[in-house]
Amino acid sequence: MSLPLAGLRVLDLTRLLPGPLCTLWLADLGAEIIKIEAPEGGDYARWYPPIRQQMSGIFAALNRNKRSLALDLKHSDATEVFLRLVAQADILVESFRPGVMERMGLGYDRLRQIHPRLIYCAITGYGQDGPLAHRAGHDLNYIARSGVLDLQRNAEGSIPMVGVQIGDIAGGSMVGLASVLAALYQRERTGVGSFCDISMSESLLSFLVMELGQRAAGLVEEPAENFLRGGVPCYGVYACQDGRHLAVGALEPKFWVKLVHLLGLPQLAHEALEQGEAGARVRETLRETFAQKPRDAWVSFLEEHDVCVEPVLSVDELAHDPHWQARGAFLSHEHPTEGEFVLPRSPVRLNSQKAVELRPAPTLGQDGGSILSEAGLTLEEMDALVRSGALLLVR
Repeated sequence: MSLPLAGLRVLDLTRLLPGPLCTLWLADLGAEIIKIEAPEGGDYARWYPPIRQQMSGIFAALNRNKRSLALDLKHSDATEVFLRLVAQADILVESFRPGVMERMGLGYDRLRQIHPRLIYCAITGYGQDGPLAHRAGHDLNYIARSGVLDLQRNAEGSIPMVGVQIGDIAGGSMVGLASVLAALYQRERTGVGSFCDISMSESLLSFLVMELGQRAAGLVEEPAENFLRGGVPCYGVYACQDGRHLAVGALEPKFWVKLVHLLGLPQLAHEALEQGEAGARVRETLRETFAQKPRDAWVSFLEEHDVCVEPVLSVDELAHDPHWQARGAFLSHEHPTEGEFVLPRSPVRLNSQKAVELRPAPTLGQDGGSILSEAGLTLEEMDALVRSGALLLVR
């Protein structure tokens, strides 16, 4: 069977992480992605260190299976070209601040007049309206404004930094993908496209649904007292003899009781949820126990027992993990200038879906000639755009 989104064309105006990851997943589902970049430098991620050979590793990882068109949308000569591309597209994804596309004469209201079936997805930090709509921001700002960061506060009152871009990926890429897929289904029924207003910070409010439900029921805790932040012994991270760690998530009594018996600590069978001084005492006993062996020795000892304990894997260990290997969770492809990349597969899996053909991330403007030719432009028209500065053409 063909890929689920085969035959759909996406115009990708995004940069850095949230939008490019969203369109990468669309590409993995079979959509054709045309990445439109400014001729001067292109996507900022192209130059974000480290540069592997000639291209940033970040850019190469996020932009496989895409074609690059270096067209300056701020240039008046580019407007008509872009509108011709829109007329042939199904989806447009952009990540400018609200109003930027309108100032270029390319806002949604104009585009939908040309192409009523167009699905337009705008990924921003704070949404298209509201007092913060035009404010600059990055992932740390979004998790702060949404309340997610405060929930990481420890007993000393300090707030640790989060090591992954939760707002960008969960609030932007994933919600963007879900919105586009929902809009595609709606278009099948109505024949009309949609505007998808993705606010990364607002999307993160959904992360607090359990917390808000608890508060509505009268439970108000300091973050460090909550079981998700190490407030109880049965749910936490413990260091092993070699400095590596185990994640213990034995919340249900059956798992906890089995675990402490395996550890030779049956006296802790009823102390899984202890807090305060009693909880500290139980956690210290577990710390002393796990510190007696290296991490992998504990993994071998516990692997045949269903007790909700897993090793904390480093990033370098992931592709070699037997479970991820069995799942085929990582794929490998060779870039002509940058070498081999081992990267995660798309998280969207359908049992009827065939594997997507892997094409390496493009150089800036690499596909401009073929893209514009498909849009009906002649070589003379392309040359005129190059002379005006609106187009970078790689010949």
